[in-house]
Amino acid sequence: MSIEAFRTMFKRPLQWREFVQQTWFIARVSIGPAIFVGIPLTCLVTFQFNEVLREVGAIDLSGSGAALATVTQIGPVVATLVVAGAGATAICADLGARTIREEIDAMEVLGINVVHRLVAPRVLASIFCGVMLNALIILIGLAGGYVFSVYLQGASPALYVADLNLLIGVPDLVQSECKALVFGMLAGLVGCYRGLSVKGGPKAVGNAVNETVVYSFMTLFVANLFLTALPYQLGLVGK
Repeated sequence: MSIEAFRTMFKRPLQWREFVQQTWFIARVSIGPAIFVGIPLTCLVTFQFNEVLREVGAIDLSGSGAALATVTQIGPVVATLVVAGAGATAICADLGARTIREEIDAMEVLGINVVHRLVAPRVLASIFCGVMLNALIILIGLAGGYVFSVYLQGASPALYVADLNLLIGVPDLVQSECKALVFGMLAGLVGCYRGLSVKGGPKAVGNAVNETVVYSFMTLFVANLFLTALPYQLGLVGK
């Protein structure tokens, strides 16, 4: 199914209407959890890191720590949790309900390529939302770090902003967005596959949704491990 999805992803006619609808559908169920997970997590990590810096008299370097933590790990990890826990499950529930109502079988009888018509636009929408969510979480993390560092822990506002690019650069940001892109793709593929492979009644759809969460988390965290280590081994970042 994955190979067929990549083969038909940009095949004409392009399913723009389905892509826009699914992008809004995934964004609607993902933006809220992303904000409510991203704010406390980024602020907590920044607050604890700043306490260490304050102990050694280097609180003005808080901007570099907030940027490093948010861009390299917190942004992609929170995007992973949200895309897998909200986006992929929503895709699975939608396609699973269509499967048990035999709508998928009816489309195949009519000669419609289900992967081209339903799977490819959902995977593209999941990729797009994953990248956008990662960017949103990074902005939230940097803004939250600014509030905690400057107003609660006494850091200099100018030095916080000036030190944002001290430990990270454009390659790190590109790596973070590439990770979010891969996470969105994997979550979309898992959700589509489990939704189309449902057999049984409504109970089977619920079981498939639960399995989607587990399979997505397993896949995305393994992918995160490799995508974090590989660029350093190739010398693309960290130098």
